[in-house]
Amino acid sequence: MPLTEDNVFLNLLVEALAIIPLNNIEFGRLSIPGLKYLLSITHKKRVPFATQEYEVFRYSAILAAKQVSNDAYGSLMNRLPTLEQIENSYHVENNLITDHQKVANEIKPLVDYIDFRRIKGRVLVDFIEPLEIIPEKIILSVYRDIAKLNNSDLNDTRGIPLLMHVWDESACGSKLIIEDGGKIVRAPNGCGHQNVRAKIGLENDGIFEWDVIIEKVCTFAWVGVCASENLNFETFAGWQPTGWVLGTNGNCCNTNVEEFNYCPSFHNRDGTIVTVHLDMNKRTCAFTVNGTKYREVSEWKLPLKLYPVVSLSHPGRFRIQPH
Repeated sequence: MPLTEDNVFLNLLVEALAIIPLNNIEFGRLSIPGLKYLLSITHKKRVPFATQEYEVFRYSAILAAKQVSNDAYGSLMNRLPTLEQIENSYHVENNLITDHQKVANEIKPLVDYIDFRRIKGRVLVDFIEPLEIIPEKIILSVYRDIAKLNNSDLNDTRGIPLLMHVWDESACGSKLIIEDGGKIVRAPNGCGHQNVRAKIGLENDGIFEWDVIIEKVCTFAWVGVCASENLNFETFAGWQPTGWVLGTNGNCCNTNVEEFNYCPSFHNRDGTIVTVHLDMNKRTCAFTVNGTKYREVSEWKLPLKLYPVVSLSHPGRFRIQPH
C-alpha cells in the first residue's frame, strides 16, 4: 500500500477513534504507540473529539500502569476515578502507587500530548499531582497558567472591602456631587433623579449588608442595588431593568417587575437609616428601615454581580457606611 494511502487510512482511523469516548475502549485494545498517534494528531487541533482532557489523562495513566504490572494497574484504577465519580464527591486514599516510577516512564511518551490546562485545578491538586507520575515542571507550568488567568472566586480584599462603602465618581450621574472621601453623595439645585453606585461589586457567595443614611430627604429617595452593566446614571434606577430599589414611599421598583408596596412610607424624615441585606447565596434582597426589618423581596430576579446604588434629586444628601 503506497504511503499516501497509509496516511489516508490512518487519518480515517483517527477520525473514527476520536469520536469514541476513551472510557468505552477496553484497556489493552489500544497500544501506547497507537494512543500516542491518536493524541498527537488531535492535540491542539479543532477536530471533533469525544473525550474530556481529564479522561484522556486517566486512560493514558491506567494504560501505562497496565504495561508495568497488575498491581500498578489496580493502584491506578483505585486512585483515578472517572469525572462522573469526582462530580459525585468520590474520595480516594492517597496510598503509594506500586512501581510509580515505572508508570511515569511508560506514560512519558504521552505526556506532551495531554493538555493539562484543560483539567480543573482542583482535579489536578487532588487526583493527578499526588500520583507523582507527571513531571513537576509540567504541573507547575499549569498552575502558573491558572494563576495568570486569575479566575479565583475570592474577593481581592479580605473581610468586607472598604471600597464597598464609597461612592464611585466614575459611575455617577453628571450633576451629582461626591463628598467626604466618597462617603456622601448630594444632588445640587436643579438636579433631577440621578444615580450613583458604590466602587466595589458584590458577587459569589456571601451575605452583604450596608447602611444608607438619608441625611437630607428629597422627593422620593431610593436605595437598593444595580447590575454591573447597562445602568444609565442620568435616569432613575427604578425605571431600568438593571436597577432594584426601595423608595421612601414604601414601594419597590424595577421595570421588569410591576411596582409594589413593601413597607410603610418614610417620606419627609431626615436621618432615616435604610439597611440593605443582600444574600448572594440566594440572590435575594431585604431592607431594614429605622430598625424594622421587612421581608425578602422574592419578586426580584437578581444577577450574579451587584453594586449598592442610590437614586436622588435636589436637595437629597445620602451617606453610605458599614452596617
